[in-house]
Amino acid sequence: MDFIPKWIAWEITRRCNLKCVHCRSSSELKINDHPDFSLVEAKRILDDIHSYADPVMVLSGGEPLLREDVFDIAAYGTGLGMRMCLATNGTLVTDETCRKIKETGIKMVSLSLDGASADIHDDFRNQPGAFDGTMHAIELFNKYQIDFLVNSSFTKRNKQEAPKIYELVKSLGATAWYLFMIVPTGRGEEIMSELIPENEYEDMLNWHYDMEADESDILVRPTCAPQYYRIVLQRSKEEGSRFKRRSLKFSTGGSKGCLAGQLICLIDVDQNVLPCSYFPLSGGNLKEQSFKEIWETSKLFLDMRDFKNYKGTCGKCEYVNVCGGCRARAYAMTGDYMAQEPFCHYQPGKDEK
Repeated sequence: MDFIPKWIAWEITRRCNLKCVHCRSSSELKINDHPDFSLVEAKRILDDIHSYADPVMVLSGGEPLLREDVFDIAAYGTGLGMRMCLATNGTLVTDETCRKIKETGIKMVSLSLDGASADIHDDFRNQPGAFDGTMHAIELFNKYQIDFLVNSSFTKRNKQEAPKIYELVKSLGATAWYLFMIVPTGRGEEIMSELIPENEYEDMLNWHYDMEADESDILVRPTCAPQYYRIVLQRSKEEGSRFKRRSLKFSTGGSKGCLAGQLICLIDVDQNVLPCSYFPLSGGNLKEQSFKEIWETSKLFLDMRDFKNYKGTCGKCEYVNVCGGCRARAYAMTGDYMAQEPFCHYQPGKDEK
């Protein structure tokens, strides 16, 4: 496997107009200890990354639309030839926003939907009206012919919504739907008791397999659930079928589970480079090192790629190269990012007998 950065989430602000129960960065509207960096710094970071690689750059947050210069950042990246995307909660999207998205060359917009109704979504997002705001944003994206995908995060409180959200997302004209299994970081640490239990976790992934096997209209992909790729191999082998997977132009396009520090990373608002959006440890800081130096030499990033030294069942598993276990979840729940995936019950060697 070639460890080339293909997708970077970039937290351009930690400020947010919502206060979601699972927020990885515990974002709020007023964040005094993690201020936004300048447009000059933003351009310097883009130049640095572009000199080394050509990843998809996802302008994220917090809520990126709270930055007045978000589209200046997007336009600069587009001018360098980079593929710029935007991740928003949708509540601040207007006609002017959509015109700016088109003008600055943003290729894809992602937004979140955690319930098929306002009651459930607004509860998850801690904000009445959040659902209606997202629905309005989707109406505008369709009006302006802007490609968008939907991310949905699940805990015990909304796991029964998955089939309903899937059908709703399809009806809304989304390009893709990503099912996220919560990693308890940031504010998510406060809802540890709401994590979907191990046995139900695998049930959801098997439901996703059945759904994806028949899906042809929309790209669907579980995220932060690396053992899904073990399930795909197991079930397609058992059923004698060839599981056909579609790819999205502006994703990593890989068929592997955990990609943290291997094909993806996060740059936070303080310019720390982290293996993924849910991983609180930094491999280095762009104020002190180049992106290339961090990507190629950071011990943390090199550990992510050292599959043979994963611990517990992950280190012994014949599926480690396609799964790898969630390194962020292992760290969040055990304090050791090399530990085995906490929510996988598979016993290595079982399928080799």
